[in-house]
Amino acid sequence: MSDTTRSTAPRWPQRVLRFSPALGAALMFVTLGACAQSDSAQRAAPAKPAAPSTAVAVFAGGCFWCMEPPYDKLPGVISTTSGYIGGKAGDATYERVSSGTTDHIEAVQVRYDPSKVDYQTLLNVFWRNIDPVAVNRQFCDAGPQYRSAIFYGNAEQKRLAEATKGGLQASGRFDRPIATEILASTRFYPAEDYHQDYYVKNPKRYKFYRWNCGRDQRLEQVWGAAK
Repeated sequence: MSDTTRSTAPRWPQRVLRFSPALGAALMFVTLGACAQSDSAQRAAPAKPAAPSTAVAVFAGGCFWCMEPPYDKLPGVISTTSGYIGGKAGDATYERVSSGTTDHIEAVQVRYDPSKVDYQTLLNVFWRNIDPVAVNRQFCDAGPQYRSAIFYGNAEQKRLAEATKGGLQASGRFDRPIATEILASTRFYPAEDYHQDYYVKNPKRYKFYRWNCGRDQRLEQVWGAAK
């Protein structure tokens, strides 16, 4: 073959062979770099915060309108719901419970974050907002549906409730037995919508009712002036 022939022969196969190893190395470098960045991003991604735990407590202290405010303002409380509990009837409405024939009690269900407020604190708030020696009534509201009670949801709540009740009885503060019952929780029936957050929706009527019922006056007699 002449020099002219060699110089004019196509060289593309040789160029492809020389180019392919470099291209492969480049692709491998890009791929490895992308994987490294992906692994790094996964390692650097912050973990999602765990959802706050929620616990439930139920307290009956007479008119449920008046038991929502002290818990709503307590740090760590998530929500309060007025309702009925403790009866044997298959349903509970304000009309039926008010008749005194269902054995239900007006109560407030408290949902709270136990990492921010403990059950003992909830108990302290409960006692300071009731008349513990009143039998089948609270303040101006009379009838078994207004009796005071603590509904425990587990053994620890029962233990703490009984301990605080026993401590109050032994304190010598009261000349009559503590009438507040400590009962196992049963089905809780939320009250009608117009009862929920009544003190917020109807502040003037709520204050008028509370004052005429003598609630704060009696609480001051029992516990002293509010701090």
